[in-house]
Amino acid sequence: MNAGVYKEPPRELDDVKEEQGGPPFERSRETRRTVCPRLLSADTEDVCIVERLFSSSLVAIVSLKAPRKLKVCHFKKGTEICNYSYSNTILAVKLNRQRLIVCLEESLYIHNIRDMKVLHTIRETPPNPAGLCALSIHNDNGYLAYPGSATIGEVQVFDTMNLRAANMIPAHDSPLAALAFDASGTKLATASEKGTVIRVFSIPEGQKLFEFRRGVKRSTSGNLKQPWEPHLNVCVSICSLAFSMDSMFLSASSNTETVHIFKLETVKEKPQEEPTTWTGYFGKVLMASTSYLPSQVTEMFNQGRAFATVRLPFCGHKNICSLATIQKIPRLLVGASDGYLYMYNLDPQEGGECTLMKQHKLDGSMETTNEILDSASHDCPLVTQTYNTAVATGTHVPSSPTRLGVAQPQIPQNLHSRPRHLVVKVSRQFKWCKRSS
Repeated sequence: MNAGVYKEPPRELDDVKEEQGGPPFERSRETRRTVCPRLLSADTEDVCIVERLFSSSLVAIVSLKAPRKLKVCHFKKGTEICNYSYSNTILAVKLNRQRLIVCLEESLYIHNIRDMKVLHTIRETPPNPAGLCALSIHNDNGYLAYPGSATIGEVQVFDTMNLRAANMIPAHDSPLAALAFDASGTKLATASEKGTVIRVFSIPEGQKLFEFRRGVKRSTSGNLKQPWEPHLNVCVSICSLAFSMDSMFLSASSNTETVHIFKLETVKEKPQEEPTTWTGYFGKVLMASTSYLPSQVTEMFNQGRAFATVRLPFCGHKNICSLATIQKIPRLLVGASDGYLYMYNLDPQEGGECTLMKQHKLDGSMETTNEILDSASHDCPLVTQTYNTAVATGTHVPSSPTRLGVAQPQIPQNLHSRPRHLVVKVSRQFKWCKRSS
C-alpha cells in the first residue's frame, strides 16, 4: 500500500461532526434538497463504493476509474481530505467512530479514523472476491468479521481496538454469503451460500444463540417458477442481513421477492407435567425420540421461522435492507438496484405480512412515487391485493386446481376496484413481478 496525497487529515477529520436531527428522511425538505444533489452529482466520476460515517460529513469513496484508490472527502465542503492507494482492487470499505477498514481480496487494512494511519494489516486471508466483511459500530466492541475459509463457513472475528484475533466461529458448512453485527457488537448474524439457514452468535464467545430457516429458492434469474414446474437445485443468494437497533429483530433479503424478518426472543421453557391423555403420551414419546435422530434433523425441529415477511415488487435485483424506527414506528427499508427505496410498516406485536408505506426514487429528485392515500380522494389503478389480505378482509377468493391437483388461490376481479380502507398510488414505472403461490 502506498500513501497518497494528504491535506492536513487530523485537522479536517477533527472538524467532521455528526449532524443532529436523525436520519436524512427525518430532516427538513430544505436540507435534503441541498445535501443530496452533491452526493448524486452527475458530473462526478463513476463511484462503485461509498460509505458515510453515520450522519457526519465524512465520506469514503472508491471510483471505477481508480478502483485501487480510496478517497476520504468532506462532502459538504466539497474537499478531499486524503487518499490512499492499495496493491489491489478495493472490494469493501467499513467505518465506525474509531476505525476505517479497507477490504481487498486477500488482505484487510485497519486505519485509525482520526489520522488515517494504518494500525494493522491482516495479510494472506482466504480468497474473498466478494469483499465480504462486517464491522461493529459500537465504540467499545469494535469487532471485525470476515471469512476464515473459501470452502466452508468459518468466521474470523478480529478485535480492531486491541488489534488481535478474538475468535474463529464454525458457522456453516458452505461458504459465507452475508455477515452483520448488531448495534452493541455482541451479536453476529451469518448466512451461507445455500441461503436457507441464518444463525446468530454471541461475540466474542462464538456461542450459537439463534437459528432461523428462511426456506428454499423458488426462482432463478428473476423469474418465479410455478408450483407445477420442476425446481432447480439452486440456492437462494442472500443479499443482506440487518439487526434492529434494539437487537430484537433481524431482517434478511435475497434475490427472491421475499424479505424475512425474524424475532430474536428466547422462549421460556415451561415446567414439564405428566401427560394425562394418550395424545400427551404420544407427544412426549415423539419429542424423546428426536434424541436418536441425526443432528441435522434435530436442528430442523429447533429452527425458528419468520416473524414477518415483505413481498417486494421485484425479484432478481440486488438489494440491501435495514430496520429503523421512524416517528416511533418500526419500519423496514429496502434499497434496490432498480433505483427505488421502499419503506414498509412492521407490526412488532403481530408480525405477519408488512405493508408498503412509501416508495422513493433515488435519483436526487426525492419525489415520493408511492403513497398511501385515502380512497375518497383518489381514483388511480390499484396494486393487486394479496391473498392473505383478501382473506383478512372477508373477500371471497375462489380457487382452481393446478396440474398437481392442489388448489391455488386466484385474485378475484373485484379486488381491482377500490377497497374501502386503502388506495395505493403506483408509478407507471413500477413493474410487478409475477408471483408464485
